[in-house]
Amino acid sequence: MKILVCIKQVPDTTEIKIDPVTNTLIRTGVPSIMNPFDAYAVELALRLKEEHGGQVTVVTMGPPQAKEILTDALAMGADEAYLVTDRKFGGSDTLATSYILSRVVEKLGGFDAILCGKQAIDGDTGQVGPEMAEHLGIAQVTYASQIHEKNGAFEAVRECRAYQEVISVPAPAVFTVVKGDARPRFETIRGRLRANRCEIGILDCEALPVQEERIGLTGSPTKVRRTFTPERHADCVWIQGEDAGEQAKGLFDALTRANVI
Repeated sequence: MKILVCIKQVPDTTEIKIDPVTNTLIRTGVPSIMNPFDAYAVELALRLKEEHGGQVTVVTMGPPQAKEILTDALAMGADEAYLVTDRKFGGSDTLATSYILSRVVEKLGGFDAILCGKQAIDGDTGQVGPEMAEHLGIAQVTYASQIHEKNGAFEAVRECRAYQEVISVPAPAVFTVVKGDARPRFETIRGRLRANRCEIGILDCEALPVQEERIGLTGSPTKVRRTFTPERHADCVWIQGEDAGEQAKGLFDALTRANVI
């Protein structure tokens, strides 16, 4: 079984900065981590490999420093890694990014399952995985917490707001993964030593190839017109009373006056 996991290097959420001219994230000099949902996707891929054998490939699109998370995934147990990088990719929105990654899938070829985190914590769109499935013309399951292979097909547990769905899809298929019981494993010393020796492949515009009018800012129909920090105001009301019963009555009266109940 061949499994591809798409991962992303994201800024530490407490350190996000926006370029006031381009309205894109400033990543240079900002502490970065592997997107947490992607780490769960790597874990599910490794479990599939352990159950059925095969190979796990990880890929990320980003600047050269994004190699760090590829090395982390290799230390967890992935078999090979590729960095998709080119200045022409800069500024790509989800449509352009998913197009580029779908070209990576076609370039490397032969994958039975493609896993992504359900969303990245910097953009929170949740669009890249489903858009990849559309570019590739294959099945997709979103919000998966479990994935199992059965008789040449995949069975996934999909998390909904108040219930779970069990969905069966043929291979190949795209899955977007949520945080579930399958917590990402810790890397081992042996895994880290192996990861440091692994060669990471580089894929650029020429290697894929891609249509340049569909990548970068030119190929991105989504435009950020303005960014701002939301202002939050909160008023606190102290509920007085001699005991809990009197305080509960005071709370009820306050909520009634505010037309909450």
